[in-house]
Amino acid sequence: MQLLWNNKVVIFDRTDFGPSNLSLPPHLCRHDPRDLALEIDCTAHSLLYCVDTNTFRPLKVQTDTWCSSGSVLPNGTLTQTGGFNDGDHVLRMFTPCDDYNCDWVEFPGYLSQRRWYASNQILPDGRIIIVGGRQQFNYEFYPRSSRGSNLYTLDFLRETRDANENNLYPFLHLLPDGNLFIFANTRSISLDYKRNRVVQEFPPITGGEPRNYPSSGSSVLLPINESQAIEAEVLVCGGAPPGAVSQALRGNFVSASLTCGRLKVTDENPNWVMEEMPVARVMGDMLLLPTGDVIIINGARLGTAGWEYGRSPVTNSVIYRPFGDVNQRFLVMSGSIRPRMYHSSAVLLPDGRILVGGSNPHIYYNFTNVLYPTDLSLEAYSPPYTSPAFSSLRPHILSQDENLRYGQSFSVVFNVCEYTNDRVLSANIVAPSFTTHTVAMNQRMVVLRVESVMQEAGNRYRLSVVGPSTPEIAPPGYYMLFVVHSGIPSPGTWVKIH
Repeated sequence: MQLLWNNKVVIFDRTDFGPSNLSLPPHLCRHDPRDLALEIDCTAHSLLYCVDTNTFRPLKVQTDTWCSSGSVLPNGTLTQTGGFNDGDHVLRMFTPCDDYNCDWVEFPGYLSQRRWYASNQILPDGRIIIVGGRQQFNYEFYPRSSRGSNLYTLDFLRETRDANENNLYPFLHLLPDGNLFIFANTRSISLDYKRNRVVQEFPPITGGEPRNYPSSGSSVLLPINESQAIEAEVLVCGGAPPGAVSQALRGNFVSASLTCGRLKVTDENPNWVMEEMPVARVMGDMLLLPTGDVIIINGARLGTAGWEYGRSPVTNSVIYRPFGDVNQRFLVMSGSIRPRMYHSSAVLLPDGRILVGGSNPHIYYNFTNVLYPTDLSLEAYSPPYTSPAFSSLRPHILSQDENLRYGQSFSVVFNVCEYTNDRVLSANIVAPSFTTHTVAMNQRMVVLRVESVMQEAGNRYRLSVVGPSTPEIAPPGYYMLFVVHSGIPSPGTWVKIH
């Protein structure tokens, strides 16, 4: 799933399991002699969901997007890369529109290597780096370089592959110095991708438990605060022990990882600081909330990612407060009635809710006579800050500059019924994630520097805020802007950073 700047969410699934339950418009059938299920398929394997109206329409994706990756370009176009079979070298684009005419546009053979289980990250110059994939120990860029090769070897990916792989969908985070943090299996590095040089290797995560697919944990870069000395801290939570896949193949579903690790990569001598979650979790999605807290949602207590490899769904989400007291950082939330396991997904919405969808731990769609039936539904989780009890503290943005410049001031006008004080006020921008297989690619939060707060009239206030200082702090593109007051965020509005 990917949220776009017009409050629509692109959702897609693989094409090679046969027809879906959503028909394509007349005369738009897929004709694909290489498809593994149907050469002629008149059903959709992608759709566009409108958050505002709770409606959707089918989209036509031509080639197989199974286990692919994506990023949004600075102009708002979703650029989606790779997949399986006839889709593994394909680049696809979806550009949002105000009518019903926009659809996927595909570029077969654009990628230099097969990208199946790869990860993407938007870069300060607006390019996208595409890292790894099954048996791919390298990376490339979109758009291609006009100077020489577009393919670069990364031995780190080969070194982190074990008997069960556990280095697929590596975690990528753009660091404030412009280098790329890459985590695979239990190890992590800082990569200068401009010179194809590993700048630093960090200590392995404590405990030796793999965190990447199929031992799928999740990771976020904690919020970057422009009002303080710039720090970059990575959080990794969940996963599965070594050999969990081999055990699951024998019907033994071992306990998932119970731990989270934090690594402040900007420290002189970074080391992992470990914490325990309230419950072990594998296949959990981890998303940044507008408040700067982190939600961990979906997943299982036992087993690992893969078809039929997970047991004991975790239906309670957990909110992690990274800057709270050490022993009081995890809050267990109410549960869903629906297991969300392998092939489920989650994204943050502008109103602060979490859109959750899918779950299919089977090779095909199985709705009956299985332990965890295929679930094609969407639901939204409302964090505590959405409660009507906080209405008087909730700000509402009335107006703001829609186009932000690096390092330049801009104004945000908002109202709030019960203003507390300036110390509990912040302006936060969040980049929406491309979420698949517990990896929320490109998500990012920056706490902007507030210059002044002025009461204009009654409950109306004007914030003077400074845009992000550099594209390394916040790459160009669309972000959701939230005003947070006393821990309660406003509904988000869209801004574009140039």
